Amino acid sequence: MIRKPHAPLPFLLHRLYGTFGLALLAGFYLFTGLIGHEPWRGDDIRYFGPIHSMLEGEGLLFPQIGGLPFLDYPPFYYWCAALLAFVTGGLLDAHDGARLASAAFTALTVYWVARAAERLYGRPTRTVAALLVLGSLGLVLHAHETQPRIALMAMVALVLASIARVPERPLQGSLQAGLGCALAILAAGFAGLLFTAPLFILAIMISPECRNPRASGGLLAGLTLGACLGGLWPLILHLTSPDLFALWRHEQWRQIVGSDFGSGDFARLAELLGWFLWPLWPLASWALWRERRRLFQLRWLLPLLSTVITLFLLALSADYSPPAMLPLLPALALLAAGGIPTLRRGAANAFDWFSAMNFGAFAILVWIAWTAQVFAWPPGLARHIAHVAPTFTAVDTLPKTLAGLSICLLWFALAWGLPRTPGRGAANWAMGVTMLLCLAVTLLMPWFDHSRSYRPMAQALEQALAPYADECVASNKLSFSIRSMLDYYVGLRPEPDDAAATQCRLLLTHTAGRKAETTDEIEGWTPIWHFRRGGGKQYEALHLYMRRNRD
Repeated sequence: MIRKPHAPLPFLLHRLYGTFGLALLAGFYLFTGLIGHEPWRGDDIRYFGPIHSMLEGEGLLFPQIGGLPFLDYPPFYYWCAALLAFVTGGLLDAHDGARLASAAFTALTVYWVARAAERLYGRPTRTVAALLVLGSLGLVLHAHETQPRIALMAMVALVLASIARVPERPLQGSLQAGLGCALAILAAGFAGLLFTAPLFILAIMISPECRNPRASGGLLAGLTLGACLGGLWPLILHLTSPDLFALWRHEQWRQIVGSDFGSGDFARLAELLGWFLWPLWPLASWALWRERRRLFQLRWLLPLLSTVITLFLLALSADYSPPAMLPLLPALALLAAGGIPTLRRGAANAFDWFSAMNFGAFAILVWIAWTAQVFAWPPGLARHIAHVAPTFTAVDTLPKTLAGLSICLLWFALAWGLPRTPGRGAANWAMGVTMLLCLAVTLLMPWFDHSRSYRPMAQALEQALAPYADECVASNKLSFSIRSMLDYYVGLRPEPDDAAATQCRLLLTHTAGRKAETTDEIEGWTPIWHFRRGGGKQYEALHLYMRRNRD
């Protein structure tokens, strides 16, 4: 039986599909897969390095990895993650506690985007905006890893929500926006200033709602506050360590102004945005087209300006990595939320059915990947899994099967019972993303952890170094990810010298990727240990050498 659009829901269903249900959905989304596994290769282990150093009492003012300065981001995210890791130290491993910072900043993003949507488009869009943030495809992985750009995303959302408040409460909204701007600077440096500060000026210049003296004066005061507070950390760094400040300033400029933007780069950026911001950009495009004659109203102008500024900075920096897209998400979610209530019935129903059918198909693919691990079927996929992780063995298959079936049945029941409202498609999409995340973690997490964890490699290296406890170890261009792994697991900080320059008797090298050099031959050095794993793009190896005796 089809429920009438405005029929009142029973009390339990009202709670389940209301604020309580949204909080429950967000909780499952944020904490499933967040803890209980080792730091993985890539950003997860690299950005945990400064947090581990802070927990050891080092690099509290400027981030470090293994005793070396780490220039990617200022310390705001690392401070928060280190504090959470310290507070939860009795319950969680340090890397698990640190990842709670990503969950906290993601939750803040959801909250501030929802508040901004309510202020710009009205109360009915509040829940829709939160669901659209949770449903963004690009957010899923980064919300569950150690990722400093999550903090920048949250601060952009805070600035948008605060400026949206300026027409009603000019002083409070402006000061909150200034605080968000300051924290954006502390989270991402000069880039954080460029992502947020222009919104103050452009809102005053273009938006009719912000041209009155109270609003414009408040925004200027908020911008001044943000610039002053945000400049405190660089000022302290300059006064205490001028050389380190100069190095950081040069790196900041290099990050902001990358290589020239070409036609090939445009294609790469468009492809990345196409999947990362799905399904936000089609809904946002519809909203802008429908409201094209009212784009100078703050409700459309504010998120549109944020989108344009962010796209310009991405093109300027030539950074086309998925995490670089995170600051786009709050503005696109707002535009999409503003367009949801105006969707025509056919488009809304299509979005609803596409959500259900799409995630049903993806759930089947997850089950196929699981059968390839457990039953070696289908054979081609099973051979690929064996090639990437030849030593992996699936365990506890029956409990995982029952849990996975329960997740799928619960998702089906909740999706089927959703009230028929304009936000049904967004709710179905967010529930589908959460279901797929829970299913993948339940069935595939052991395989992910086995193939992406550095602990086995670190333990083998620690045993290999045991007879040479007093020896100096040099490194041959080790990445910060490997340095973070060595510092955390082994307590090893290799000298940053290559084979020709070092005076150490031991040399450690790392190779990775399909085209990685696998030979053990380095002139003047004898290989004494190696550790290889994976295959193809997942190939990775550590080699330990000893200097040959000189005649």
